[in-house]
Amino acid sequence: MTTFFVAVAIFLVAIILMPFYRVLRGPTLFDRLLAIGAIGGKIIALILIAGVMFDRLDMFVDLALAYAALNFIGGIAMAEYFRYIGSRVRARK
Repeated sequence: MTTFFVAVAIFLVAIILMPFYRVLRGPTLFDRLLAIGAIGGKIIALILIAGVMFDRLDMFVDLALAYAALNFIGGIAMAEYFRYIGSRVRARK
């Protein structure tokens, strides 16, 4: 069963590379923000898989919830910051 979870973890790491490319080469800032959110969701799944593999799922669920909250709040904060910067740029024109 452990080899199954290792295979799933390797697959998730490979899938993380697709939105990571969008973070680096995204045409717009909002594409990059969405890609960061997608990477965060996959990392939460990796944390939970690690919890199953170490047989300490109860501890890793707490870590995954904390990471999910930070990912959500960070995404909202970045979106608000870039909205604020955009409104200031438009006001100067």
